Amino acid sequence: MKQALDEEFREFMHGRWPTMVRLAYGLTGDLGHAEDVAQAAFAKAYAAWPRVLRAGNPDAYVRQIVINENRNRFRKRRVAERLTNVMPEGNGPNAFREIDDRSALLAALQALGPRQRAVVVLRYWLNLSEAEVAAAMNCSVGTVKSQASRALATLRNSAELVDGDF
Repeated sequence: MKQALDEEFREFMHGRWPTMVRLAYGLTGDLGHAEDVAQAAFAKAYAAWPRVLRAGNPDAYVRQIVINENRNRFRKRRVAERLTNVMPEGNGPNAFREIDDRSALLAALQALGPRQRAVVVLRYWLNLSEAEVAAAMNCSVGTVKSQASRALATLRNSAELVDGDF
């Protein structure tokens, strides 16, 4: 029985890893942090796998864990990052523009509060319905709508995005 559950979890994790890392990346703005958050979320899901299955929607359950793990990482002691003025080398003339656009978008997302950022990433980055976002965040659909509305208004007025082609 345990071996069957382990195999089921392994298949689930391999199928959902890219989506959960993408969600975490939208929340953190850093691929390394995103992978750490996703890994911690899957570890917690594995520890509670029978309960996750009983909940009926493992995707939503793990999305909720990812959101909570991202919130929890701010409660832990963080290692200071060292920023540099040197851009990484690109793969062509548009590489720097793509990096600039992505950086501007991530900077604007990071300026949002955690709930608004989670709503924007879940709703518009992962293309979840309002009901799915509400379930993932454990709130009402009305809260999702109001948080999305406020977040989009903030993003429209964001200094990082004003000059961009978004």
